[in-house]
Amino acid sequence: MKLAKKLFILLIVIILVYSLVKILKLENIFLEKMYPLEHQEYVEQYAKEFGVDPFYIYSIIKAESNYDKNANSVKGAQGLMQLLPTTATEIAESLDMELTEEEIYNPEINIMLGTKYFANLVKSYGNVMLALAAYNAGPGNVTKWISEGNIKEDGSDIENIPYKETNMYVRKIVQNYRIYNELYN
Repeated sequence: MKLAKKLFILLIVIILVYSLVKILKLENIFLEKMYPLEHQEYVEQYAKEFGVDPFYIYSIIKAESNYDKNANSVKGAQGLMQLLPTTATEIAESLDMELTEEEIYNPEINIMLGTKYFANLVKSYGNVMLALAAYNAGPGNVTKWISEGNIKEDGSDIENIPYKETNMYVRKIVQNYRIYNELYN
């Protein structure tokens, strides 16, 4: 009788463990739908070419356009990585390419230009957090905040960003990055 009871308890434990594994896999499937690796060939190629972590690029795309290649902001930013036309043109020129108005919506071109821009910001500030803030608020604002002492040059007090939108943006990207990293790394 005691053996039957032990086997029953063991069976219940096995069922619970199996159920937990199934639930966790379902959670991952759900998260993978919410945090996809769309346009992976372009993200991986240009992240490698320009020396940035691809999970930051996925995180930016997720936050900026939620993978809508035709996205437009009220401020005029366009495409997957929500580039302003002036910024896109400037980056394209630095890569010795001409850019038409329609091309900014092309996923490959938008990802290439956005990734190059982000890489330039990381290089300029020497810090991913400040680069993310500059991607959202513009480098002029981040440089001003540093010079005024609102945030430190090393980005260690990023929570002090004075623009609420940019403060929340950086937090959102960091959260997206953690999720992408946990799901796919």
